[in-house]
Amino acid sequence: MVTYGFLSPFPPTRCGLATHSLALAQHLHDPELGERCGIVHVVDRLRPLPRQDPTVHLVKGRPGSAAKVVEALNRYDVAIVQHDFDIYGGPDGDEVLGVLDAVDTPVIVVLHTVPAAASEQRRLVLQRVIDAAAAVVVLSSADAMTLHGQYRIDTDRVTVIPRGAAAVTPSRPDRRPSVPAAPTILTWGLIGPGKGIEHGIAALGRLRDLDPAPRYLVCGQQDPRIEARQSDTYGDLLRRAARENDVTELVTFDPAYRTPGALATLVRRADVVLLPYEARDRTTSAVLTEAVAALRPVVATAFPHARELLGDGAGLTVPHRDTEALARALRRVLTEPELVKSMQARSAEVAAQLAWPGIAAKFRDVARTVLSRTVAVSQS
Repeated sequence: MVTYGFLSPFPPTRCGLATHSLALAQHLHDPELGERCGIVHVVDRLRPLPRQDPTVHLVKGRPGSAAKVVEALNRYDVAIVQHDFDIYGGPDGDEVLGVLDAVDTPVIVVLHTVPAAASEQRRLVLQRVIDAAAAVVVLSSADAMTLHGQYRIDTDRVTVIPRGAAAVTPSRPDRRPSVPAAPTILTWGLIGPGKGIEHGIAALGRLRDLDPAPRYLVCGQQDPRIEARQSDTYGDLLRRAARENDVTELVTFDPAYRTPGALATLVRRADVVLLPYEARDRTTSAVLTEAVAALRPVVATAFPHARELLGDGAGLTVPHRDTEALARALRRVLTEPELVKSMQARSAEVAAQLAWPGIAAKFRDVARTVLSRTVAVSQS
């Protein structure tokens, strides 16, 4: 019997880390096995709560809220602390260090960002997070390599557990339409500079000769970490790119927020998922994980997580900022049915490794190891 206390953003916060934490907690919570999960919400500001609501919050920018957080986490056998630099208060999220230094319960830290090139302050914060952890979980092999190469940590304290994803079975239409529908290229997630969507729009302009011409659906809200002014500038750039490439009528910007179920339906209907990200060192992507789990063909720039997840045939990777390469890869997916079948077959194999029950089982293994080490130390 193991109880888990989570420190993380959780819904109603709208971010990939919040949904990741919720899914993991749901799959670790098993009363029949005596397993129970409790949640400490990390929030930007405190929302009004009913008087009897026992929820504990760590409020960004309020170090005084840490005392109750430590008390809450100490009620559990293991604390699972989700870490990214922008979810906690202070410079590079250093307010979380006060919690980690004070908590008595052994901590499993899940690192969502392991920067290969980091400022001195960010590097110091991450090293202190690592030092406070009984075990560290990273989401990709690339992150594990960076961790071992640039930070001080024993090899046996690091475990690679990929992002989990709910399996989505593609639906099949009951009958073939008499007029072929325009294929859909889908990009989704938080929208802002660096997502490379302008390169996807330019690639679309090179596919107008297909019959019917594909449409490009860009679905997502503006990234809250980006200033509204900067976001508006990026939106103007995308609309200008659509005009300059003569695809305005083929591009749809949909800023709606979708629940996981509604998002799964959207992804299931896409003919190809496009991730034209500009960052060359991106080591994890929730969008990529969910697209592969949904058995959707993927075209992505060759960032580390894409090379890792798609390298065996689940998708195609192309050089960054290469419009011609993007267009060629998209054309292949949209015109070569056998290629799509082989991608989906490989995706099915990868998706089996991403299913939440298996991911939760790996976290249980890490927790058991941590607890056994804790007992051994206390008895020595």
